[in-house]
Amino acid sequence: MVCRKVVLHFPRESVDKPIVSRLVRDFRMEVNILKASIDPDEAGLMVVELTGEAEDFEQGLAYLETTGITIQPLSQDIRRNDERCSSCGACVSICPTEALSVERSTMEVLFQDDLCVACELCVRACPLHAMEIRY
Repeated sequence: MVCRKVVLHFPRESVDKPIVSRLVRDFRMEVNILKASIDPDEAGLMVVELTGEAEDFEQGLAYLETTGITIQPLSQDIRRNDERCSSCGACVSICPTEALSVERSTMEVLFQDDLCVACELCVRACPLHAMEIRY
């Protein structure tokens, strides 16, 4: 079983197509939509968690590429600016997935991007603007 969080960038001509329905029906994938911003007259994006058997998963990704959708790993979009971060911990308590945590021995804030769902709560909570999300 493969599970991956990705950002799907939809070109204008693909926004009104039943893309998610095809992933579920034709490629037996589970699609958990974490965030979406799609306008019928413009390009859009969806942050999704995709789950499926390895062969179905690869075929589903290949299908997405044929529709003109760009697939990007979620971890490419979420960054912590280490130069700005003072490890104050303001982001830790607000993170719903525990992607941000404190290493007790050093009191350093750790960021595990593979746990992040791009909810952006840390961006608003950080007084030094060390958490950055770019789509």
